[in-house]
Formats: sequence, structure tokens, C-alpha cells
Amino acid sequence: MSNIIDGNAYATNLRQTMAGEVAELQQKAGKAPGLTVILVGEDPASQVYVRKKGEQAKEVGFISTEHRLPETTSQEELLALVDQLNNDSEIHGILCQLPLPSHIDEKTVLNAIDPDKDVDGFHPVNVGRLSIGEESLLPCTPHGSVHLIKHALGDNLSGKNAVVIGRSNIVGKPMAALLLAESCTVTIVHSRTQNIEEICRQADIVVAAVGRPEMVNADWIKEGACVIDVGINRIQRDGKNKLVGDVDFASASEKAAHITPVPGGVGPMTIAMLLLNTLTAFKRLENLN
Repeated sequence: MSNIIDGNAYATNLRQTMAGEVAELQQKAGKAPGLTVILVGEDPASQVYVRKKGEQAKEVGFISTEHRLPETTSQEELLALVDQLNNDSEIHGILCQLPLPSHIDEKTVLNAIDPDKDVDGFHPVNVGRLSIGEESLLPCTPHGSVHLIKHALGDNLSGKNAVVIGRSNIVGKPMAALLLAESCTVTIVHSRTQNIEEICRQADIVVAAVGRPEMVNADWIKEGACVIDVGINRIQRDGKNKLVGDVDFASASEKAAHITPVPGGVGPMTIAMLLLNTLTAFKRLENLN
């Protein structure tokens, strides 16, 4: 059986470390990192996620605020709020919770956020910085995945053969860029890739981020590989709702040396990386080492 990579435990330890650093930096700066979340509408899943973000932000010592706007909020009103927060020196991180109502263009809103406060790491400026190897605020889920890979394999990933399954802008592409930055040899496979199983079987590291329940099974996995399952899929099994990943955990764990579960693997790291991005933005904006 594999060593199961416990994302909950790693994220908890990381928050404890951040809390200690925040306490020290607050004495130097005379202020704490400020994280604000914008939520438009009443989407139930978004409300749960925003609540978790707020609780964990306060846990590490941040000033956490929320702007809850009605479904009828216009794009112009939302952009005006983003501009206000961009110019607020007490706010170091801005996150606009997706999805937005259909009458609002998500791309326009996300691009309006100051790149230096873009703690989701989605702004084109941060995407560009990542692609050319400059310091940037990194997309949270891929960044968290790299942390878990290093937790399993050690800090030196140089020369590892990595396969990323999926080419989304949110996970697949930035995941590949981050692994390249670690000097891995990286292949992205997707729905049009031929011999996809054969390619995956050559990988020391497999990152599955395709959104298809339990697509990756043991036949795809090299003996001793590290498998990171980014997928979160809700399925019906034995008359009950169940969360599963993109990897068939039961079979893949028989061959992988390290594997993340779903839930409890990559998921907890996404919020942890959001907090880490906010702390990074705080230190840069306040000129703190």
C-alpha cells in the first residue's frame, strides 16, 4: 500500500507556522495582513467555502473581511468595489469568489484586481510572471500540490519525470509550469493525447486534474510513483453520494509509493496557499523581509 499524503495535517502545520510569522511581522509593521473576499449571490457551495476561508484567515492572525453582494449587483458596481479595494492600504489580498452571476463577465472582474493583491494567482500578469520564472502570486491548487509532492519526495525534484493530466488554465497549465521550475521533465496529456496510459506509466509524478471520476487506475501508474489527485467529483455509489477524485484510489494505491486521498488531500491545501499568498503579498506591499 501507498503512503497516504495527508493534506489536512500538512495544511494545519503550515497555518501554525504562518501564525507565528504573522505575529512577528505585525510587531514590525504595526498592522496585520488584510484579506478580503467578495461574494456575489447566494451560491451555497461558495458560501461554505468563503466561511472556511474567513475562519482560517483569522486563525493565522489576518484581518479577514467579506463583501457579500446581492445577485442583482451590476458589473459596474462590482468593478467599483474592486477599484476601492485595490487602493485600500489595509487590504493585501483580494479574492472574488467564483462563479459570478451570468450577467457579470468573470474575466473582466478578475483582470481588474491589482496583480500584487491577486491572491488567487489568476491575473494575466501573475500568469505571465510564472511562465517566465519571475516572482509571482501562484495559483493556489497547483502550488499546494507542489508542496505535497515535496513533502512526499523531498525538496529536490530535479530530473523527475512528471505527467500532468489536464490542460486547464486553473490547474493543468500552471502545474506544468511549477514542475518545470523544479527542473522536472514535464508532459501534459489531455483528451486528444494518444497512448495516454503508456505516457503516464513512465512518470515518477502523476498529477490528475481532468474532472473525470476515477479515470486513472493502477494500469496508468508506474510502480513507486507519486500520485496527486486534484479531482473532486460527486458520484452515486450504493445509493449514497460520495466524493471521489480523478484517480481510482483503491487500485492506484496498490502501485503508487505516495498518493493523495479525496477528500483530505489537495483540497485543504488550496485555502492554505491562499493564506500563504496573502502573507507574501503583505510582506511585499509593506516592504518586509
